[in-house]
Amino acid sequence: MEIVLNSLDAVVTDAPLPFVPRLALDMPQVIVGGFASRAESEQQARTTFGSLQWLWSEEDDIRFDKESHELVSVGLHMPSEAAPAEAGIHIPGGLPTLRGGLRADEVRDFGMPQATVLHCDAEAAELICLRDLAVPDAPLEARIGIALGLALLVQDGAVVGWTLADPACYLTSGYTAPVQSPPSPDTRRQLAECLALLTRPLVDEVMDKEPDAWRRLRTAEQTLSCFQPDAEVGDRPRR
Repeated sequence: MEIVLNSLDAVVTDAPLPFVPRLALDMPQVIVGGFASRAESEQQARTTFGSLQWLWSEEDDIRFDKESHELVSVGLHMPSEAAPAEAGIHIPGGLPTLRGGLRADEVRDFGMPQATVLHCDAEAAELICLRDLAVPDAPLEARIGIALGLALLVQDGAVVGWTLADPACYLTSGYTAPVQSPPSPDTRRQLAECLALLTRPLVDEVMDKEPDAWRRLRTAEQTLSCFQPDAEVGDRPRR
């Protein structure tokens, strides 16, 4: 299968990225790659090509090896706006899913605009990030699983967004590897609430000191601060 990454053509291979995604809300982005720090990520840029975020730019980081043309890492930035409920964003259950990596047709840098809207259900079963709110107006063509839990969404041959299944599994900070134990239902619900509080329109209501928004913020803060260190040991690093 051939797809287009904004302006770069690529073919789907049978080798997804072997690295576990990291959902770093302090950055905020989903990181997949064989590096453990920003410095190591920047060093990799010298042996790769593709899309890369520069100062003030709004690009995702999608890097290919200069020799093999194979996908080696991605950095997908979290949108700052939540999709309205009436948008009805969901991924069809029968959508064809291909698990594999990508191979670029040529060595060339390009720009890959970040997704602009996100959707996360109340139980944080899946994080959906789209190019824009017009994406749901037409059928999706396929989902390409480029790493564990992480997939690119394809529409008319082009990548129009991405999804992360059970995002609480990958919660971390910075470039630290996430814990291996499964998250608790409470952690999933708190992640969904935190994502709402970090995105518009709710974040604007918090800044404007709207009473209901402030109540939600205080409730979330109290819930996190009351976390018992001896309970849900596997979830402790996620809090």
